[in-house]
Amino acid sequence: MLLLHVLKYRTRGVHMRCCRLISIVGCMATLLFSAAESRTQQAPQLPEGTPAPQEGDFVIHDFHFRSGETLPELRMHYMTLGKPAKDANGRTTNAVMILHGTGGSGQTFLQPIFAGVLFGPGQLLDANRYFIIIPDNLGHGKSSKPSDGMRAHFPNYEYADMIAAQHDLLEKGLGVNHLRLILGTSMGCMHSWMWGETYSDFMDALMPLACQPVPIAGRNRIWRKMVIDGIRQDPDWKNGDYTTEPRAGLQITADFLLIAGSVPLQMQKDLGTRDAADEFLENSISRTTARLDANDMLYAVNSSRNYDPSPHLEDIKVPVMFVNSADDFINPPELGIAEREIKRVKKGRFVLIPASLQTHGHGTHTWAAVWQDYLKELLDSSKN
Repeated sequence: MLLLHVLKYRTRGVHMRCCRLISIVGCMATLLFSAAESRTQQAPQLPEGTPAPQEGDFVIHDFHFRSGETLPELRMHYMTLGKPAKDANGRTTNAVMILHGTGGSGQTFLQPIFAGVLFGPGQLLDANRYFIIIPDNLGHGKSSKPSDGMRAHFPNYEYADMIAAQHDLLEKGLGVNHLRLILGTSMGCMHSWMWGETYSDFMDALMPLACQPVPIAGRNRIWRKMVIDGIRQDPDWKNGDYTTEPRAGLQITADFLLIAGSVPLQMQKDLGTRDAADEFLENSISRTTARLDANDMLYAVNSSRNYDPSPHLEDIKVPVMFVNSADDFINPPELGIAEREIKRVKKGRFVLIPASLQTHGHGTHTWAAVWQDYLKELLDSSKN
């Protein structure tokens, strides 16, 4: 449900690309819910001729959370590429919103494995034609989050709060009253289902990548709860009022993120000896823990607690292209959930991408070359 980071790693002269959790708790930092968005750490590099990203902040005043808590000012950071277009009736016609995974941020989608495949001239989401909107979601990136200062006194947000903030950003902040497409990865995948039910007329199409349209339960809930408990039970967490990151809590988080975002075939191929695997683990954990904040991760992983779009899947009106990969630890295909639930979506299609050396575990959702043909099919079938 994770934020995936893809790191470049060398061992014994062999250059490897390995999935890293950015979203995990993306489900963890995305991992859980973006579930763990693994991706190769690369400097943002857009195709030649692509409009430069524009960054901004929209402040929502007196934001009310489902928990009953309020925040006087909720900051939603975002990036946009391209310009909006409206028809004669003032309806936005070319806006695309892309939603990241747990523990991630909008920067995920400026990597060559995503932006380099989709945003350039002539590509499927050509930013010269589309108005691309990439928020940093509540609790993540440069948007309001516990580590800004409130720590564990930050409101206990959940997914319903996150999509409400996204909706305010679109309508009140950017003047966008309709979306051509919502594409979401991991946690963003789950948000996509909620958008289809909560704002059923707001978009033309949905593309959820790497999640399930049912509550977080079974192994998926267990490993998330292990992460939550690992942070809370670390004496150095100090009920969230730590001044130094709680080492044991972050270690447990990083360990689970690594497993949840793992890529079995590639890791067996590239880490074929005990020493190579041990060295990779040491480097991975140190890099992961260096960029995590315990409270941010705790809140992000816990925000999925009330997620459950399953009662209202029949309410989704628009075409849905639902894609998972067979080597996804967080969404194992043997459960058969996706195949069962997609039958309840009037215009839904489910695709399971077979595991191969071209897939990247849970992080396959960020490698656009693997699934762009399905995006094209969705765009073609949902044209007005």
